[in-house]
Amino acid sequence: MNAPKRRDRAATRTALLDAARSRFAEHGFDGTSVRDIAADAGVDATLIFRYFGSKKDLFAEAIRAEVPEDIGTDPDAGPAVLADALVREVVLDDGTGPGEHPLLVMLRSAGRPEVRKRLREEVCDRYLADLATRFEGEDADLRSEMVGALLIGMGVMRSVVVSPVLSEADPDRVRALASAMVEALE
Repeated sequence: MNAPKRRDRAATRTALLDAARSRFAEHGFDGTSVRDIAADAGVDATLIFRYFGSKKDLFAEAIRAEVPEDIGTDPDAGPAVLADALVREVVLDDGTGPGEHPLLVMLRSAGRPEVRKRLREEVCDRYLADLATRFEGEDADLRSEMVGALLIGMGVMRSVVVSPVLSEADPDRVRALASAMVEALE
């Protein structure tokens, strides 16, 4: 008698998250169905509800942005160092991981009020608040948000618009130019 096939809960959960990130990145929250996510993961759609509770909860987990290890670890690093880490980890993400960076996934669903709120929390209250503490003098918050606008704009141009020059540019050259722009604000 054959033993029943055991499901690898962690692998199934990871497959669902990977599929969700890809779908949400391409189609946004409203353009993504739980059936499509489940089909991409090769499982039954009911597992989404078992593991995550709802499509909304799956989305929340899929867009959870983990702070990359080297971002913000050195409190003495200047704005250009932190901005360079963000360029490297978010803007120039080479797509070797599952889907786009969660911040860019959120941008695709920014028409939803709860996503805009989460995006503001992630970008303004987390990354840019830290960046503002690294600027000296007046208008630190304004300069920080200007850097944020630059980086988000670069991410949108590369990932959403797929601009011909920025998308194909040498990553080291992009980092050098972005650093020069941030240093001009220091």
